Amino acid sequence: MHFHQQKSRLTKFGKRFWKVLVLLTIFAICLAGSWFILKAVLSTDYPLVPVYSDNMCIIQPHCDGFTHPFERTLHKGDVIVIQGINAKSVEAEYPNSDVVVFHTPKQDPSQEDRLIITRVITKEEKDDIVYFRTKSDGEGTHKWPEMPDIKECERWSDYRENYTWNGMISEKLLVGKVVLRIPWVGHIVSFITSYSGILIVAVLIIIFIIAKFIVPKYKDSKAKTKHENDLEKVSET
Repeated sequence: MHFHQQKSRLTKFGKRFWKVLVLLTIFAICLAGSWFILKAVLSTDYPLVPVYSDNMCIIQPHCDGFTHPFERTLHKGDVIVIQGINAKSVEAEYPNSDVVVFHTPKQDPSQEDRLIITRVITKEEKDDIVYFRTKSDGEGTHKWPEMPDIKECERWSDYRENYTWNGMISEKLLVGKVVLRIPWVGHIVSFITSYSGILIVAVLIIIFIIAKFIVPKYKDSKAKTKHENDLEKVSET
């Protein structure tokens, strides 16, 4: 009798476990599927990018993502939606030019690949390659939408041929243009990927497992013990 009861409890535990595992698997598949759909629809490998820098923010010093969140500027803590675009289609009529995302030019092969967000000031074509002169909106004396001096613009260099030219950055490093900004969400992404965020998520998962599996098992065990004690009392009488 005791063996069958133990087997029954294990069966219930297994059913709960597999139920949660299936739900988590479905969630992961949906998340991955949504990511691939975004990549296909927006024609880029980087459809969503968190903003970790305040160099595009023109409202200084309040670029924390919580102050003036809907101003025409990028805040630290935003998430931007990026669309792949042909280099020749990039709008370069400043100040209505496109905000674009590039891979960082490299000084040597070992340099880490990062993404940079900046605005196009002008573009030129040389040997069938489009090059862009850029400047971050919040940097320099003349902030967007004021026309900057050329000395305020970013000067790019790369050890590879045709990746930069005359301080300009090549279309070979172009990821896409920014088509939408979503305030605040980047703060959540940044927190979750931080050490303290990972720790809190791990604690929440442990609490969930305890609440979903261990607590019900403890209650079942307690109820079984009470039931057995009641039967013993009845038999004694």
